Amino acid sequence: MDIAAILTVIRPDSLWTLDGDDYTGLSWLSDDPKPTRATLENAWAQVQYDLEYARVEAARRRRYQVETDGLYFEAMRDGGDLTAWQAAVDAIKADLPYPEAP
Repeated sequence: MDIAAILTVIRPDSLWTLDGDDYTGLSWLSDDPKPTRATLENAWAQVQYDLEYARVEAARRRRYQVETDGLYFEAMRDGGDLTAWQAAVDAIKADLPYPEAP
């Protein structure tokens, strides 16, 4: 469980410090109540999913720019046959599947 990642998502305006990577090292500096260990554990699956989804999205975007954008514009100039472009998009999606939702 990544406590810093969780807190960044569920309490973005709170102030805290973390010594190490365990809940016992969490010092709460904000006026709002410190989240419990159970609260953090319950949030972890969704935060982990969101982080992985964002990673895949960014990786896909990079590959689309390099591998498919040129194919798309070439197809538009040459009459609109998007077969090669669609095959490249499908390959990227197969190589970089989105994670399953928690």
